[in-house]
This record gives sequence, C-alpha cells and structure tokens, in this order.
Amino acid sequence: MTIRLRGVIAAAATPLNADLTVDIDRLIEHCRTLLDEGCDGINLLGTTGEATSFSVDQRLAVMQAVARSGLPLARMMVGTGAASLTDAVQLTRAARDLGYTGALVLPPFYYKPVAEDGLLAYFAQLIHRVGAHDLRLYLYNFPQLSGVPYLPNFVQALKAKYPQQLIGLKDSSGDTAYAIQMASSVEDFDVFPSAEGTLNDADRYRWAGCISATVNVTVRASAAGWKARGTVEGERAIATAAAQRAILARSPVIAAVKQALAVKYKHPEWARVVPPLHALTTEQTTQQARDLASSGI
Repeated sequence: MTIRLRGVIAAAATPLNADLTVDIDRLIEHCRTLLDEGCDGINLLGTTGEATSFSVDQRLAVMQAVARSGLPLARMMVGTGAASLTDAVQLTRAARDLGYTGALVLPPFYYKPVAEDGLLAYFAQLIHRVGAHDLRLYLYNFPQLSGVPYLPNFVQALKAKYPQQLIGLKDSSGDTAYAIQMASSVEDFDVFPSAEGTLNDADRYRWAGCISATVNVTVRASAAGWKARGTVEGERAIATAAAQRAILARSPVIAAVKQALAVKYKHPEWARVVPPLHALTTEQTTQQARDLASSGI
C-alpha cells in the first residue's frame, strides 16, 4: 500500500560546514527536532535545502546518511530534480531504493521554453530508467526559479499515463487558483501549497497540507493549526504561523530561515549559505530576531 504524506511538511534547511560541505550530524538533529516539534513530514534537499548547489555525489551522501540515521523515511520525501536526465535518474532511483516515501522532481530547467511533449518524454525516460515498481513521484512546480511550469494539461496527461507512479505536486508558485485547479481536476493526487496560511483552506480545496520553507521556524504554530483546523484555536494558530512567515519573507527566505535557526540552536554556523546566496546583514538579523521574538518564537 502506498504511503501518502499529509499535513505540515518542512522543506528542511541544510546546515553547512566551514568548507560549505553538508554538516550531516546537524542536519539529522534538525530533522529529528522538526518531527518532535510536530511536523508531519520533511522535504529533504529541496530549494530551501539548497540542493541544486550540491553535486550529485553530495546529494547522494546526504540521502544515504539520513537513511542510516533511524529517521522515519516513510515521513520524508527528497528532492531529486536536475537539469541532467542522468542525474535525475540516479537521484530518483536512490530515493526509491533507500526507502524515502517519495521523490520530488523539478522539471529540467535549462532549456526554455519546453513543450508539453518534451516534458512527457523526459518523465517517460525517467520512469523507464528508474523502473516503475514502487516509484512515487511528486512534481515540484516552482516556475519563478525553474522557468518551466507544470501546466494543468501536462499534469493531467502525465497522471493518466502513470497513475500509480505520480502521487502529487508541491506548488511553490504562490498561485492559489493553480493549486485549487490541480487538486480538483486530477484524481487521486495530493497537492501541497507552499505557505502556512493555506492550511485553513486545506479541507475546502482538498489540499493534502503544505510544504513550506518557513515551517523550519513556524513548526509549532503550523502543527498546532493543522491539528486543530476548522476550529477557532486552529485558525488562531495558523494566523500566528502566517504572521511568522511574513516576518521571514521580508528578507531572502533561505538566508532568513537559516539565520532564525542559528538563533534557535545557538549555533551561528547555521547562518551559512552556499554562494551565490548570501547571509542576512547585521541590520536584517537584528530586526528579524526582534520581530520573531515578539511573534511568540
């Protein structure tokens, strides 16, 4: 039976050593803390995890280390998208074979524009080379960065061709109408918007929850809101999480999340990002800490 993720999922940030390699021990500790604090699941090595800044070997090493850690892989999806088909195949096969509950796949993001037939051919090759057995794919729609949207007609065609392998979609476009359409027009398909505020409408629009960068920081309020959704207490908790997200979104989000984690864990190393990203300024850091403290964090 296919395991289906639901609820509040953190797009986990990736801590770095001084040489910009992944601090595996600290990453595992962070994932465990997120689950302990109420996350229903974790998206490992996504955009917030700076995955596309790492080599295939680095990404595989992270996936393997987390798989050995004892963390519940049934509650974890992992980003496996790459511009290279061969790289995406290698990463997606590893995600399946290691036991992660799903692979989150960006479109091939260099050549643009990409026709629907081209995307269908890419996924046909990916699925053929990895092997369809026990394969669970989530599409990662983030056209602001990838430049290649997963349009509704493509998603419907891919689901019709691979109904058992295509499980759902993470939508980071911020387009609520798109997320509503995907959930209503594709059968047996789990749609995750990318902001905590959407949790209030999850049941109304048949969304499976949310997958959010800022849940790294808003986890307690987000988890409380999801568990109590449909009640006044749930609405208040989700409003708190949304307000905390808004504070983080005043700065570049990946750097803002990592700076907040540096404060939370009392480890300044958490603020490191891989260039060309850059850490927050002293002024941004001070203001963010003040605002988050006043928000209840």
